[in-house]
Amino acid sequence: MSPLARLRWLVAQVLLRLSRWRTTGEVPRKGVLVGAPHTSNWDWVLTMLLAWDSGVTIRLLVKKEFFKGPIGWILLRTGAVPLDRENPGETIRRLIADAETDETFLLGIAAEGTRSKVEHWKSGFYRISQQTGLPITLAFLDGPSRTVGWGPTFPLTGDIGTDMDRIRAFYADKTGIRPELAGTPRLREEDDA
Repeated sequence: MSPLARLRWLVAQVLLRLSRWRTTGEVPRKGVLVGAPHTSNWDWVLTMLLAWDSGVTIRLLVKKEFFKGPIGWILLRTGAVPLDRENPGETIRRLIADAETDETFLLGIAAEGTRSKVEHWKSGFYRISQQTGLPITLAFLDGPSRTVGWGPTFPLTGDIGTDMDRIRAFYADKTGIRPELAGTPRLREEDDA
């Protein structure tokens, strides 16, 4: 373990213990991480603690507006990737190219796309998984049990309804930090099918 990884692990251990949160699950080696429910800015902090506790770096997509001043510097140093939500194509193309060559590529996406309650999830995680052939990992936060973790990792079948049913079943008992802001996992494409 590198000195930086060791320091991150120690910081994660201390902060998780102080906050009474725990981590769980098996760390994926490579994949697209679907993070849900996303209901609070604390989700990012807990996701970083999960990554540091697990000894991995997650390339977490964060809207570009957050990359100003000292917060931007911190985000970049923790692996966050600025995303222009008006024109995400260039960022996604670069990340897809990285996925082809990086042995430990983990891309984290908050599928809800916002901390507010939404009717539909963003389908970027689904499209990126299909384009790259990378499996998805269902990462989660559960406020009542104070658990942040890695859920199952699996390849998508291409049948949106079947895949989303599996995702809905996993997240059915997961509650975010602010439960009133969590939505049901559903893609707009399911309505169009």
